[in-house]
Amino acid sequence: MQDFKRLKVWGKAHALTLDIYLISKRFPKDELFGLTSQLRRASFSIGANIAEGCGRISKKEFLHFLSYAIGSASEVEYFLILVRDLQYISIEEFNAFEDRANEIKRTLISFMRKIENS
Repeated sequence: MQDFKRLKVWGKAHALTLDIYLISKRFPKDELFGLTSQLRRASFSIGANIAEGCGRISKKEFLHFLSYAIGSASEVEYFLILVRDLQYISIEEFNAFEDRANEIKRTLISFMRKIENS
């Protein structure tokens, strides 16, 4: 069992979620229960799954939740493509957010390999 707040990848996921909440405030009001909600949910699921995995006893369970976090990061990436294509965010904003989501995925994969080999 680990303290999730000490993990750099959790900090990156949390920061991404905070920024997604900020930027999604600009989305059209009719998206509040659609795309806004889905993007926010997917983003906070990354950090939530890391946190839940840290609370598990077995390595297998921990890895299971880290893989869910990777899936949520991929979901965020898709929603970012969608909001870019709907022109709710600029190309520059999209690129910055996509880079961060991909960095989180790479970090999680590396972290999982480290855990598997320990």
